Amino acid sequence: MVTSPPSAPRPFWAFWRRRPIVPVIRLAGLIGSLPLRGGVGLTLAGLERAIDRAFAVRRAPAVALAINSPGGSAVQSALIAGRIRALADRERRPVLAFVEDVAASGGYWLATAADEILVDPSSILGSIGVISAGFGFAEAIERLGVERRVHTAGSRKSFLDPFRPEKAEDLALLAELQGDIHARFKEQVRARRAGRLKAPEEELFDGRVWTGTRAVEIGLADGLGELRTTLEARFGPDVQVRVVNPPRPRLLSRMGLGALLADAVAEGLALLEERALRARLGL
Repeated sequence: MVTSPPSAPRPFWAFWRRRPIVPVIRLAGLIGSLPLRGGVGLTLAGLERAIDRAFAVRRAPAVALAINSPGGSAVQSALIAGRIRALADRERRPVLAFVEDVAASGGYWLATAADEILVDPSSILGSIGVISAGFGFAEAIERLGVERRVHTAGSRKSFLDPFRPEKAEDLALLAELQGDIHARFKEQVRARRAGRLKAPEEELFDGRVWTGTRAVEIGLADGLGELRTTLEARFGPDVQVRVVNPPRPRLLSRMGLGALLADAVAEGLALLEERALRARLGL
């Protein structure tokens, strides 16, 4: 029978040493205020206190971002990433982003707030582009005999009305808006990934997505790694990983049946919306 040699006794001063703490900000789900969920989504207003708490942890060797988002609002993506960078620069604290299933579109924008982006080999990253989708009902209401009445002050106020045929001037305006947002997205990636991008811009910025392994090869990510094992390897096996914004449990005792059912329906619709975005990415 082979026995392992006894481990060396722990030095007495180790019992008094403070364990390092790495605060973790979870950024999971759709980005933006979602009416179907009572306005709940990833927004700066909803995350600001958690971000402040993360950077307020004294002597933390780093702040970690756990990202699992298919995207959403470009504005909220920029605001959240901007707030993280402002505090990181002020506190001189490195930020590590760990991508779980997906960091696409606005989700990747959030990842660029980090100094280093680590991924799983099968994570999905990229989608550096802008999309606008909807439906057209012009022929449907005509078949139903419904008359559409719209009165505006301003020739573009009924821009892209889904109950009217598309107009060339509306599509031109949409292209202009998308171009401006896309340009801002590209500026963010260029600035935050300066010197690390290894593929032509026409490939990087055309809206496609890559696996984590491929994202490392082309410079959209820095390496492969899982949050806890990476933090233990860098800061010691006794590092404390502290999530500053854990999911809140529902207080069922304080909710009436009607409110509970309404919340369940809203949650289901929001999940369908998120599922549709993830389906586009093959997830």
